[in-house]
Amino acid sequence: MAVNAKKTRGTAKKKSTTKQAPKLTALWYQHVGNWFVSIWKWAVRKNQALLARRPHRSFQLTRRRDSDRSLKIEGYVAFTLYVNRIFRQHWQMFGLLILIYALIMAMLGAITTQDTYDSIDALLRGAAGDFFGKGVGQIGQAGLVALSAFASSAGNLQPDEHVYLILSLILAWLSTVWLLREIMLGRKPKLRDGLYNSGAPLLSTLGVVIVLVVQLLPIGLIVLAYAALSSVGILEDGFGSMLFWLIAATIIALVLYWITSTIIALIVVTLPGIYPLRAVKLSGDLVVGRRLRVMYRLLWGIAAVVFTWVGVLIATILLDNWLKMLLPGTAWVPVVPYVGALTTAYAVVWYATYTYLFYRKIVDDNAKPA
Repeated sequence: MAVNAKKTRGTAKKKSTTKQAPKLTALWYQHVGNWFVSIWKWAVRKNQALLARRPHRSFQLTRRRDSDRSLKIEGYVAFTLYVNRIFRQHWQMFGLLILIYALIMAMLGAITTQDTYDSIDALLRGAAGDFFGKGVGQIGQAGLVALSAFASSAGNLQPDEHVYLILSLILAWLSTVWLLREIMLGRKPKLRDGLYNSGAPLLSTLGVVIVLVVQLLPIGLIVLAYAALSSVGILEDGFGSMLFWLIAATIIALVLYWITSTIIALIVVTLPGIYPLRAVKLSGDLVVGRRLRVMYRLLWGIAAVVFTWVGVLIATILLDNWLKMLLPGTAWVPVVPYVGALTTAYAVVWYATYTYLFYRKIVDDNAKPA
């Protein structure tokens, strides 16, 4: 009898084990299914919130009456003069900020040697002889050579120097935004406070910069495609060249349209408690219904920076050549590279000022999308 009882208990355990296995499998599938359902509901809620905030729909024509959004701001030239006026009112503070970051760039080796500018000097000498003929084009070419010289000098940096240079430019941007926010609040900030306190949103700003780099990847692919097609001679054909540049222009326009909100996000992310993706979302809500007008303004600021940078550099090259003809003993002094570093720091600070003040204009006219 005892043996039969043991056998009965053994068979009962086997039956309970076989019964529990299907139950555990069913519970596991139910748990996984609930997880996918929760993700689906979360995505639906996000999409509904996006459609509620923005009147536009993909691949659908939106009527102007349903998408027009005000943007009360001065004209292009008037707003640029307003930015310059703010810059001049606090020129000592911004001047010291520019000088500090220019010295950092120089110490990091983000400047090139004086010999690199020999080609620019030759172009300018050729332009002087026939200014109204080929001179204007050669001066433009000299500006492009100047830009490429600084680009190549940055490209010759070591990987760790690249990191330091990017961090210094981001910190210059953050310092400028922090100081301007204090100025707009009616306070009198000190440069020391801006340097010490502006680095709080550094990681968040790096997150937005990564988003910006990802959005710029199509332009990098265009550059690679151009190099590949040029090597096989496809772009020498008129039709092939026309087709390539048509596609390239379309992609570049779409990328510029895409990154407009991300540039504004570089300002939004400096607000306390704002994370990178939330900053991108908030900036997208700010520019919806007026993205093209915002894009034109940002491009205007970039154009002003580039023309100022090239103009100052070309004038410095001419002045440097004149001084070295008068004083041959000063030929070893690298005037142009250091002026270039100073002008680059000025460009970053000025464009940060331009973008922040433009952001304030957008926020002040925060009309809701129709």
